[in-house]
Amino acid sequence: MAVSNLEMHALFVLGDVRAKLVKLFQSRYVYVVEQTAEGIYMAELDTTTALVVDDKPRLELKVGDHFRAAVLPSREGGKFEVRFRDIKATIHGLGEYAYVATDLGNGVVFKDGQGILMVFAAHEALQGGLAKPLKAAVGKAAKWRKGELAFKPSE
Repeated sequence: MAVSNLEMHALFVLGDVRAKLVKLFQSRYVYVVEQTAEGIYMAELDTTTALVVDDKPRLELKVGDHFRAAVLPSREGGKFEVRFRDIKATIHGLGEYAYVATDLGNGVVFKDGQGILMVFAAHEALQGGLAKPLKAAVGKAAKWRKGELAFKPSE
């Protein structure tokens, strides 16, 4: 991929989101949350056994075989694609992501239609269940009211 295919705005904005994800994956305890109005899926990514590859020239981040994030060219000037398992979220820019911080860690929440995908790096392993702390982190940016997503972006 040639970086020149991206608009400079998309390159900086989406490249910054990718850089934040790279920083999150430097943590030992990384959790991924997929949530819709119908339900929630949570998983822990083991960064000690899964190879974390930060491919700066291609603006891509890969974690094992299950997670991939990359800045890609598009007709709109650029897009950020996040893949986790069978989930694929596409972010085109401002208003579709939010940075969240809690006492337990930091994360990035991506809005994709009526669902979200969050990557959360905890300072320590989450004890006593994942649901309460991860839902609290998601709740800082996204809430569902009567089946409709209300999202509060960072920018």
